[in-house]
Amino acid sequence: MTSPATRDGARSVVQSVAVRLAEAPPSLRWHAGRLRSELIYRRAFGSFGADSVIVRPRVLRGVDRIHVGVGCAIYDGAWLACEPGGGPIHIGDQTYLGHDVHLHAVDPITIGARCFLVDGVYIGSADHDRATRSTATPAGPVTLGDDVFVGQRAIILGGVTIGAGATVAAGAVVTRDVAPGEVVAGVPATPVRSRLGD
Repeated sequence: MTSPATRDGARSVVQSVAVRLAEAPPSLRWHAGRLRSELIYRRAFGSFGADSVIVRPRVLRGVDRIHVGVGCAIYDGAWLACEPGGGPIHIGDQTYLGHDVHLHAVDPITIGARCFLVDGVYIGSADHDRATRSTATPAGPVTLGDDVFVGQRAIILGGVTIGAGATVAAGAVVTRDVAPGEVVAGVPATPVRSRLGD
């Protein structure tokens, strides 16, 4: 039989260990990604900014035409692909690409600084040949201004420009331009309101 003091001491130790685990530094995968980014990606990409990390990508293709800014975080499952002769892809400084973000470029894709793309976002400047489904064809460039937020599983199609400070709601399908500061939602995405105070 244990005394109350012993039980309280054991609870304190368990709580201390739990606090340490909860506040632990970044995971081993992050550190491995940082090492790969320093040793491989910085040399292989068109340009790769200091303190940027790609954790564990699913696909990297045409990396000589992919440019990553300073201080970017690109998480597990990223798909960054420039088709042969296509692209480039430019990702601005301090931009966050969540898990399973997919950028597919035949025409250029430009993502501004400090953008936040949540998990599962798809941005494609490519169309697929309807007969073969395997040949990617140009669909128009895609441009995201600075400070754009794109919600989970949103889709942004070729030929679209999204203005600075705009928000794309989760699950939206963007088929036409979005004004700076505008909030869009739905399929196809339509304006909900402006974040600029009108």
